[in-house]
Amino acid sequence: MPSKITPGKLEGLKAVSNERGVIAAAAMDQRGSLKKSLAKEKGVADLPDSALIEFKELVTEVLTKHASAILLDPEFGLPASKKRNGKGLLLAYEKTGYDAATPGRLPDLLDVWSVRRLKEAGADCIKILLYYTPFEKSHVNDLKHAWIERIGDECRAHDIPFFLEFVGYDVHGEDEKGIGYARRKPDIVTGSMEEFGKEKYGVDVLKVEVPVQMEFVSGTKSFKGEQAYTRAEALEHFRIAASSTHKPFIYLSAGVSNPVFIETLELAGESGTTFNGVLCGRATWKDGIAIYAKQGAKAFEEWLNTQGVENINNVNKALEAAHSWYDKIDVKEPALA
Repeated sequence: MPSKITPGKLEGLKAVSNERGVIAAAAMDQRGSLKKSLAKEKGVADLPDSALIEFKELVTEVLTKHASAILLDPEFGLPASKKRNGKGLLLAYEKTGYDAATPGRLPDLLDVWSVRRLKEAGADCIKILLYYTPFEKSHVNDLKHAWIERIGDECRAHDIPFFLEFVGYDVHGEDEKGIGYARRKPDIVTGSMEEFGKEKYGVDVLKVEVPVQMEFVSGTKSFKGEQAYTRAEALEHFRIAASSTHKPFIYLSAGVSNPVFIETLELAGESGTTFNGVLCGRATWKDGIAIYAKQGAKAFEEWLNTQGVENINNVNKALEAAHSWYDKIDVKEPALA
């Protein structure tokens, strides 16, 4: 049953989608991790905030010509938001990273921001990142559930779409790049989608990981020799995860390379899931980090205009398999026009 949608939420979703009702958005809200990567490539301990701001401006200015929207953070991304070629804007509301000193990867909101303030800063949609696994201790997940309920209510009050991104992790502290985690990942992704699709959270779009680790899928180009799933099993994992919610959902690129992400989207298409687009960051611009750090802004801009544009066009081509979110919401045709 499609869910009811209010006028403000409908307007916000349309602002970040293409004419087909597919979300073809670029992501540029990395903060701590991006700063570390840039500093490492430059061979310095730290970089001034101005470098982060400039990097975001360049990515936004070039890539929004080929995207339906851009996801930015209000800490370093507001100057970039002025260069988005008239495309939609999602703003992040959470602090970067998580408190490593406390178990459970607990989230936190930005101190001087609220949904009201993000909307006033030009946001069409609000995005939250949550580290989540259904297999965490129940008191930890209870904290996270309450936290998401509060944000959902805040977005309802301001009638703005709420995008929830959840990233899984291993409760046993195992390496999330290993085969053990790869085998558990389908249940983590499916369980998370099932949980946050519940109406009480007020989430409008689920931003989800794909339910498999591509390098462990035999019969794919991404396969590296160690099998966690056959190609047929991987396709089934996509279908099971997709059927766990009636909400619109989009895939995130999770830092994989452009070719791996493209093959992932091809697999999603082949599986027949009704995914509604992507919010894709590093699979588009990650390889430009070294260019910016070592050769400067001009060289990075040239790289973006060639390789960066090629990367995002690859993603757009793969999005031909995506479905419109219109089918998942209860709204009459005239309202969509």
